[in-house]
Amino acid sequence: MNVHEYQGKQVLKQYGVSVPHGGVAFSPEEAVEVAKGLDGEIRVVKAQIHAGGRGKAGGVKIAKTLDEVRTYAEELLGKVLVTHQTGPEGKEVKRLLIEEGCPIEKEYYIGVVIDRSTNRVVMMGSEEGGMEIEEVAARTPEKIFKEVIDPAVGMMPFQATRLAHKMNIPKDKMREAVKFMLALYQAFVDKDCSLAEINPLVTTTDGRVMALDAKLNFDANALYRHPDILELRDLDEEDPKEVEASKYDLSYVALDGNIGCMVNGAGLAMATMDIIKHYNGEPANFLDVGGGATTEKVTEAFKIILSDEKVQGIFVNIFGGIMKCDVIATGVVEAAKQVGLDRPLVVRLEGTNVELGKKILNESGLDIVAADSMADGAKKIVELVK
Repeated sequence: MNVHEYQGKQVLKQYGVSVPHGGVAFSPEEAVEVAKGLDGEIRVVKAQIHAGGRGKAGGVKIAKTLDEVRTYAEELLGKVLVTHQTGPEGKEVKRLLIEEGCPIEKEYYIGVVIDRSTNRVVMMGSEEGGMEIEEVAARTPEKIFKEVIDPAVGMMPFQATRLAHKMNIPKDKMREAVKFMLALYQAFVDKDCSLAEINPLVTTTDGRVMALDAKLNFDANALYRHPDILELRDLDEEDPKEVEASKYDLSYVALDGNIGCMVNGAGLAMATMDIIKHYNGEPANFLDVGGGATTEKVTEAFKIILSDEKVQGIFVNIFGGIMKCDVIATGVVEAAKQVGLDRPLVVRLEGTNVELGKKILNESGLDIVAADSMADGAKKIVELVK
């Protein structure tokens, strides 16, 4: 789960991470009111969307007067911001972060991720702050430094000190930088983050080390123990189909293709998408209904697939172990009748109660194409869609 920059900064502030003073605004009037409460003559007006690259897309403005704050707020609110992460459709700006300016001395990068190869949390740092870390990795990988953290003891002060030295942080800011890194790591672990990225991390001429930007992603599987984080969820920033799927505990990810997939089991779902691609088709989604789905759950899953206007055909691929084929069949028939099936449907069933499942489909009166295998089903749905 992603959160907005201002929300991420609120979380980090609880751990002692230094961030600029500021507040969120949903209207130009609110923006001006927030700006009035900030010190200094410079205010920064920042669009809040779940995507990076906002500055390059014109989503970050420097205001020197309250009138400029209002002007920029009016300009940004309601604007569709297109960045390299939003895709060409962009995202509408519905809220702003108004912050005080700060006397930047130097920009750095700091990030905390989970390294799957070592099964450890890794903190990465670079003095190439303010740039996309992918660019730095491609151009000058030697400027990215890493500290692998032992989960038994957590991040040690000597590791933070070593990383700060490699990043060429000035000696007079070293203590603050170490304090910052240790706090960032603790927030990452305590809140079950999957990513914590500060770009840029800045040193200031008045001696501070601050998170000028903050991007936090949280492990959705751990949200049950973080109700405070769950409250930060912004449904407007998520795909409506994915939001609907989450209500029924369905694993759904929208893709760009035209063949809807309904599968049980993540591995089988991935294999199904692969074999559709193998036959020159394009999957429209990843959808795992799980091992213990009910008829209602399957019905809703089918409705979500059909709600995607890009979907021109559907492939249901079920191997019934825990999941029974007759439950899937009943759900498919129920959903098709409720929404009106007007697109090709190929079904491959195998496993528990497979004969009963096929009987339910055959007697449904629906125009269903049966498949003998996964490959046969993929081939048939690609041909029908084309």
